[in-house]
Amino acid sequence: MIDFNSDSVIKLTLDRKPKVSGIEELLIPGESIVSTYSTIRDYVVFTDKRIISVNVQGVTGKKKDFTTLPYSRIQVFSIETSGVFDMDSELELYFSSLGKVKFAFSGFSDIKAIGQAISAYLLK
Repeated sequence: MIDFNSDSVIKLTLDRKPKVSGIEELLIPGESIVSTYSTIRDYVVFTDKRIISVNVQGVTGKKKDFTTLPYSRIQVFSIETSGVFDMDSELELYFSSLGKVKFAFSGFSDIKAIGQAISAYLLK
């Protein structure tokens, strides 16, 4: 499992051509991918039901750890939008029994759309 308590934050970038190898097999019937963000090797997939964080391991990258974060377990979340000089944005999620999970996004990520998608699930 990814160490969400680590102070090191790797910034995620929106994937225009997502590399979602292995994700399709994890999706339940009717679940669809909304967006995908990646680092050099790892990536995060936002579906309409959950967040799947993928930690690519090993020299070849064939070993992967898939961590599922269901929207139904989110108690509180916060988004921080980008500014004029600071183009990075952040998403903080607070899960029951897990604690805080933080994702940092670089560039022009649509953090408001992510927040709206999470709100749509939580407030229905």
